Amino acid sequence: MKKKIKIAHIITKLELGGAQQNTLYTLMHLNREKFEAVLICGKGGILDQEVFLSLGDKVFFVRELSRKINPLFDFIALVKIWCLLKKEKITLVHTHSSKAGILGRWAAKLAGVAYIIHTYHGFGFNSYQKRFIQWLFITVERITASITTKLITVSSENIKKGLANKIGKPGQYVVIHSGIKIKELLFNPEIKKQKRKEFFFNDKDFVIGMIACFKPQKDPVSFVLLAHKVCGYLPQAKFLLVGDGVLRPAIEGLIAKLNLQEKIKLPGWRRDVSQLLQTFDIMVLTSLWEGLPRVFPEAMALGIPVVATGVDGAREVIKNGVNGFLVPPKDIEAMAQKIIYLFNNPETMKQIGIKGKEMLSSTFDIDQMVKEIEILYANYF
Repeated sequence: MKKKIKIAHIITKLELGGAQQNTLYTLMHLNREKFEAVLICGKGGILDQEVFLSLGDKVFFVRELSRKINPLFDFIALVKIWCLLKKEKITLVHTHSSKAGILGRWAAKLAGVAYIIHTYHGFGFNSYQKRFIQWLFITVERITASITTKLITVSSENIKKGLANKIGKPGQYVVIHSGIKIKELLFNPEIKKQKRKEFFFNDKDFVIGMIACFKPQKDPVSFVLLAHKVCGYLPQAKFLLVGDGVLRPAIEGLIAKLNLQEKIKLPGWRRDVSQLLQTFDIMVLTSLWEGLPRVFPEAMALGIPVVATGVDGAREVIKNGVNGFLVPPKDIEAMAQKIIYLFNNPETMKQIGIKGKEMLSSTFDIDQMVKEIEILYANYF
């Protein structure tokens, strides 16, 4: 019997984000006759216990692996990952997220791992950072790309951004879209009714929702400002901001300051995302930078129009005025006007939702995503 290929996936933190969920799905659905996979990750994520119960001795937590830069902890994390890769006799390392992507790849290089793959679910640098910090992150990515066998991005726009910043070479890159369970995403009026009742929304309410981690990248504070702006035009507007994170206190403070407690619901992290989406009349995303959010294809599969910032991979899946609208980051007025326009033109809103379903490609199917990753792995063996 041919020996299995031993793979380690490395990610910083097990949150309820698209990168984490796609990584875990890949890990659990790789062909077990060909691949044996383990997970290395930091501690403190909402999925820690669940993953431990599912994977048992296939998951290794490294306490020092965290998003925050800490030279001592980062060095300890590097050494611990190196030790794990040596001990487990890993043949291929696949890293995700910025911190794990850097430490994991260098640990793999030092451990003599033959093949090193990294997925950019969005870059760790952005134009909102101080110039020195941005330069530093780009420089580290450039150097680390030189020891990387293959660079996966979730959108073609990210390849352009990487090459524009001299990260890697064209031949290193491949696009593999983040996947969703397309066939399971079916709109159900009863689910919509039940979920709206849960949040005390009625049939006349016009619900605008966003699902995202409460961190600077997603700019959820702008969602609160958007709600304030839209409420000035549409008294029947209600808002659902699903997620959690470091910006929650700022969000709650702004909601109180603008007297929006009766307008905006904050249900925290939720596992029933596909059901919550069905409560939305419009899905919003206020991100400042992105990879390609899987909430876009999820909304499209359910026929829900999207109004979002036109950053990175958003432009790849949302065609402005066709299956949604794109506006510049931080342009609250432009986003509000698109929402108001859709409210005042229900037939257009309906057609945009229909167009979204029609334009949803099979490349966003999560099982297709796993197949493409398996093919990539198999190229090296």
